[in-house]
Amino acid sequence: MPVLTSPPQPPLAAERTGPPSYSAHGFTGSAGLDPGEAARRLVQFGPNSLQEERTRSFAAVILGTLREPMFLLLLGAAGLYLVIGSLGEGLFLLAGATVTIGLVVFQEVRSERALSALRDLAEPFAQVVRGGRQIRIPAHELVPGDIILVGEGERLPVDGVLVAGDALTVDESALTGESVPVFKQVAPEAAGAEGVPEPGGDHTPFVFTGTLNVRGQGVIQALHTGSATRLGRIGTSLATIESEPTRLQRAMSRLVGKLGILAIAFCGVVTLAYGLLRGDWISGALAGITLAIALIPEEFPMVLAIFMALGAFRLANQKVLVRRGAVVETLGAATILCVDKTGTLTENQMALVALQVGEATVAIATGQPRNAGGEHLLRMAALASAPMPVDPMDRAVRAVSASASGAAGHAERSALLKTFPLTSDLLAFIQLWRTNAQGHPLIFAAKGAPEAITRLCRMDEPGRAEVARQVSAFAEQGLRILAVASRAATHEAEAPTQAAFVFEGLLAFADPVRADVPGAIAEARRAGIAVAMMTGDYPATAREIARQAGIDITHGVLTGPELAALDGDALREKVHNVRVFARIMPEQKLAIIRALRANGEVVAMTGDGVNDAPALEAAHIGIAMGQRGTDVAREASDIVLLDDRFVSIVGGIRLGRRIFTNLRKALTYVTAIHIPIAGLALLPILLGLPPVLYPVHVVLMELLVDPLCALVFEGEPSERTAMDRPPRPASEPLFGGRQILFGVLQGTVVMLAVLGLYILSLRAGYPEDQARTGAFLTLILSNLILALASAAAPGTALLDPRRKAFWIIGGVAAAVVAAILLLPPLTAIFRLSPPTAAQWAVVITVALVAGGWAGVVRRLRRKPQPA
Repeated sequence: MPVLTSPPQPPLAAERTGPPSYSAHGFTGSAGLDPGEAARRLVQFGPNSLQEERTRSFAAVILGTLREPMFLLLLGAAGLYLVIGSLGEGLFLLAGATVTIGLVVFQEVRSERALSALRDLAEPFAQVVRGGRQIRIPAHELVPGDIILVGEGERLPVDGVLVAGDALTVDESALTGESVPVFKQVAPEAAGAEGVPEPGGDHTPFVFTGTLNVRGQGVIQALHTGSATRLGRIGTSLATIESEPTRLQRAMSRLVGKLGILAIAFCGVVTLAYGLLRGDWISGALAGITLAIALIPEEFPMVLAIFMALGAFRLANQKVLVRRGAVVETLGAATILCVDKTGTLTENQMALVALQVGEATVAIATGQPRNAGGEHLLRMAALASAPMPVDPMDRAVRAVSASASGAAGHAERSALLKTFPLTSDLLAFIQLWRTNAQGHPLIFAAKGAPEAITRLCRMDEPGRAEVARQVSAFAEQGLRILAVASRAATHEAEAPTQAAFVFEGLLAFADPVRADVPGAIAEARRAGIAVAMMTGDYPATAREIARQAGIDITHGVLTGPELAALDGDALREKVHNVRVFARIMPEQKLAIIRALRANGEVVAMTGDGVNDAPALEAAHIGIAMGQRGTDVAREASDIVLLDDRFVSIVGGIRLGRRIFTNLRKALTYVTAIHIPIAGLALLPILLGLPPVLYPVHVVLMELLVDPLCALVFEGEPSERTAMDRPPRPASEPLFGGRQILFGVLQGTVVMLAVLGLYILSLRAGYPEDQARTGAFLTLILSNLILALASAAAPGTALLDPRRKAFWIIGGVAAAVVAAILLLPPLTAIFRLSPPTAAQWAVVITVALVAGGWAGVVRRLRRKPQPA
């Protein structure tokens, strides 16, 4: 077919072994591009990507910082010092402003690197044929001329032409705005790449980037990629990770904005009062600016942004890709996990282990059937399987049938004419073939659920009962069962259900439980998280797999037909206890999720199919499968499981609890540390005392607080008992009144301790600079001790290597303080004097008590449990 030319290649069927290739699909094109030619075209046409993700430029970050109230206040204070001739203090404040910009840029780059890594992980993949081999590559590596395999529920990665497979049903609303899907048919031999119509047309072979394949599977040859596609030309980009701020981030930004306005108002009031009462307007302005800087908790949005970005990156390292930032806040609150069986709890590596032909059970220990009946059953099963199999059971059938006498050759000599996918009314996959068999060149082959196949065969009650008995015997061993049937057809337009099929037999597949699943389920149950399994398998199979995995089976199995007979109240009562659901249709998962939510559960659910999307949307945490899931499921989900493993879900919950706990500690700490800074800037003025803090002191404190929040709290290891506690209530806020009050209490204790020490020092006859030195050193040391006491989890060692960020920051702070106290110019700028040994003893004692009391109380109240 003259679509896009590529270097001459040998026919694909000649290079492949095992399952039939495109020739069996009615496609006689090339074996795909040669890898070298594909690389050359990638250079020529560029990557298959639309708009690049826009990030804030270096200049934009700096300009954004310059507009912050904190920076403006620093500039104002520096200007005042320069006006009154205090060059050292003015230059120090300018240096502080520069360091502030540096910290913002550093954190921005750090967060952006994390988000960039997430975007790389979220990169979609495509199944292509190159050099005669079917491979999986990132979608951005696709080039014009590539042969691409597409399945149901996938977004199309290129503009191209359908050259083989089913007639596809495609949703092109992303381009046309029309919600009604259109039908795509295989291109005729004479079709070419010229005259490609606009999107939205029915019964054309042309497909477009970003549209959704709703039904069918086929083979596409790429015509255009990247910016040359229809979607690229209109400049639309389909986002894979939502990066908008969460509700909490927006609330914090509003809070900081309001506090900024309040701080500036206080600055004016204090300046006015100081000037009127004391007649010193310059000192009044400096006191007002000092108070304003102390009042603005600019760390709040920065802490949230960093925790969300780096938290999502840490989750991605656990194979949990976050698509919506708000889920980081929700993950640790999950109370029940509703998971699929196949591929999540099991290996998803189906092995065909037995056949049932009449009364005979044929074990497949060597990969081949042992009698002619088994070979015939395998031949029909192969004809009922996809020629280019993706489904694990189809692959298992093809692998065994290819090694059986005559099976592979029969398939290779057959031509696929039509495919009839599964429907909710008939759980069977049917294909019509033209064969070289004498007398019956047309044949229907069907494979699917035993009850659907017996219905196709119009089997009588005794026959259905016998099949059910055989199915039950396999199911009790934890095996998955499919039935196979066939019949001759008289013409190509004949409907499959026009006549009765002949029952050929049963296929039994083994899919063992993953070795790490029982331990992960036990950990989830210790953490107060129930695990429910939802599967389309038979009840006996579901019960046995659940037993092996460690899922609670004491309340039995609820089947799909039983669920359909229940009203809403009865279903809510059932899901209180039942943890195994079998013969469940995808739409019934939505009913289960809604019932669990009505019971007050915080529900996490896994899904991979098109029909799972409503249930994924309904769950608090929708989890799509990254390897076998459809694009529809991924777009409906909150997170994507990159390795499809249950243990990754539990690991993600464990990490989610850590992120939540550490973020709460960081926000509480920010609240606490601003109380003494603001209080020490204001109270001495009200009490008629010399100022404790000037802008230079507050700036130095802020430079310590920012990295402490961003590095120490974010990197703090998980509490050893994190997964031995039940989930927190869903209604419990991340940062609510309890945390605010506790932060205020911690900060008030530090403030009173420092202020009391300052007042006592003045009354004891210490000079103002000496008293300020003791107060300032106590404030810094209390700040560091408070950070360690707040961050450190009970049961973790003080010198835990994962806590090195704290000791590095502590060392830097000690070096800075030493320089200030030992270098006279710096000592003069900060209006301090070197402390005496007795003063050091008092400072250390007061700081330990004021900053560390809360940590001691917390450790006494929550004794560590064995890991």
